Amino acid sequence: MQRNLIYGEAIREALDQVMEEDTSVILFGLDVDDPKAILGTTRGLAEKYGSERVFCTPLSEDAMTGAAIGMSLAGLRPVHVHIRMDFLLLAMNQLVNMAAKSRYMFGGQMHVPIVVRSIIGKSWGQGAQHSQALHALFMHIPGLKVVAPTTPYDAKGCLISAIQDDNPVIYVEHRLLHYQNGKVPAKPYTVIPGKARITTQGSDVTLVGISYMQIECLRAHYYLGDVGIHAEVIDPVWLSPLDIDTIVASVLKTGKLCVVDNGWMTCGAAAEIITRVIESVQGRRELRVRRMGFAPVTCPPSPTLETIFYPNGRTIASAVYDLVKGGTNDWLPQEREDLKEIEFKGPF
Repeated sequence: MQRNLIYGEAIREALDQVMEEDTSVILFGLDVDDPKAILGTTRGLAEKYGSERVFCTPLSEDAMTGAAIGMSLAGLRPVHVHIRMDFLLLAMNQLVNMAAKSRYMFGGQMHVPIVVRSIIGKSWGQGAQHSQALHALFMHIPGLKVVAPTTPYDAKGCLISAIQDDNPVIYVEHRLLHYQNGKVPAKPYTVIPGKARITTQGSDVTLVGISYMQIECLRAHYYLGDVGIHAEVIDPVWLSPLDIDTIVASVLKTGKLCVVDNGWMTCGAAAEIITRVIESVQGRRELRVRRMGFAPVTCPPSPTLETIFYPNGRTIASAVYDLVKGGTNDWLPQEREDLKEIEFKGPF
């Protein structure tokens, strides 16, 4: 059976179903048992599964990540929730030097099946230390998998897949996605690592949107359609392993690529995707590329500055228009009321 759920409900359902099926799955983190329940994603789980399997932790990111690694080596499958990705920096030694490398260093005899849920993105004037998206740092590390689901369908399927994986997984959630609506099957299912999703078909330009920027890319798709430009929009879903083949196949068709990220552009996810596409496509056809993301300054807190700092559907459409037409055309579409909110329908 399929029915509509919001993104946060899909995460909660995934956790509930895997915890009911597998008693080795435990859930912990700051405020997981709070009445607000981490945007609703942990609601009722502490009452259902008890304090030994669902519990709040102190502000001790390094220590609790070390505890999670120890639990996983002892046979548990911990899900460690971080309200903000910014503070994963306090656990980098544990994640990079311990979790990511243990399987290799023990010759495959030991596994670290931990899932690190981390929330990213603007909203409520989060500002410099609470808005950062650092997924590109984790994409750089062999041994870590990184996933950034956009739809409620992928939120549930990717989380179940991550929990079942024997490797450490960084599970990235943009806070503005938690109330997106979409179709989600009632039964458990997985969205396997390393497969991108084509969300709209097009022939003029390939538009790749990462995490919340997938929403803005879909908005841009409609703005561009108003002026006769047909964008093929792709959601990478899993950033590591990355399905570059789906993106390359699209670019071989369109000859133009724009990647829009939720992070800084220097050494970012967009740069990695574009470089790998160029390496594959060069010599096979002519190619134009563009990347969009954060300017190389600290994330601002005020709404006025946020409007300038973060790409949106209109600014993405304007940049893609220039990419397709060539040169600088100073075209910016008028805002459409019907594109202020897009409810995701999933892959159906």
